[in-house]
Amino acid sequence: MILRCKDQLIDLKIPKIAGILNLTTDSFYDGGKYNSSSRALKQAEQMLNEGADFIDVGASSSKPGAAVSGADEEKTRLFPILEALLKAFPEAYFSVDTYHSCVAEGSLQRGVALINDISGGQMDQKMFETVAKYKAPYVLTHLQGIPTAMQQNPTYTNVVEEVLLYFSKKIKAAQHAGIDDVIVDPGFGFGKTLAHNYSLLQHLDLFHTLGCPIMVGVSRKSMIYKLLDTTPQEALNGSTVLHTVALQKGAQLLRVHDVKMAKECVLLLQALQ
Repeated sequence: MILRCKDQLIDLKIPKIAGILNLTTDSFYDGGKYNSSSRALKQAEQMLNEGADFIDVGASSSKPGAAVSGADEEKTRLFPILEALLKAFPEAYFSVDTYHSCVAEGSLQRGVALINDISGGQMDQKMFETVAKYKAPYVLTHLQGIPTAMQQNPTYTNVVEEVLLYFSKKIKAAQHAGIDDVIVDPGFGFGKTLAHNYSLLQHLDLFHTLGCPIMVGVSRKSMIYKLLDTTPQEALNGSTVLHTVALQKGAQLLRVHDVKMAKECVLLLQALQ
């Protein structure tokens, strides 16, 4: 499977790693660590040196209970640091994690490679047409509700069937809008119970029927640390286990906090194959 990104073709036969760069103060794991240009540049450099294929930059927290951020606030936090990153690493592929179309547009104008929208276009009806205008790849995530309330009472009759149906409709809408490269992300932890999350991971191979690359974002999430009764800081080993499972089920992209460890998963599994 091929991904078209900034006039380049990226072969996803070997899975790719997207390193998470949070610019917020309230992210569930590393809030406040990288919300200055100097710290963000240092972390991006480290992740690239460790083998990250993409750096996914986010300026709005999407943890359960997080308030929906305003676009102007997000721009103020994001754009100065993003410009510094793009200048320092002109050959790197950056994505921006946002549900505001105007933030996506400003990011694409500045030179980011793709947009990662946790709302799948639900929180801004102009998102699809904005991404299509720049011919950028788009990460289409499943989210039930909004971050503020998504974990209060997530309910499904059959979570796998319902998420697959959601994607089949949303992919068509995105393609109709003119988006050529759609990546699907089941949205682990976004309006799902622990049981929902593990059911989606167990049946991840069914998502290949959608004909799109699959991104998995489970790094240090509550589906790991709540099950093990620990904390996000203690969830690296659990993240590695679930990354291995996701890769075995055919995930083409992993969105991770710990690039080196995820890259080792990819290399070891490639050796086995």
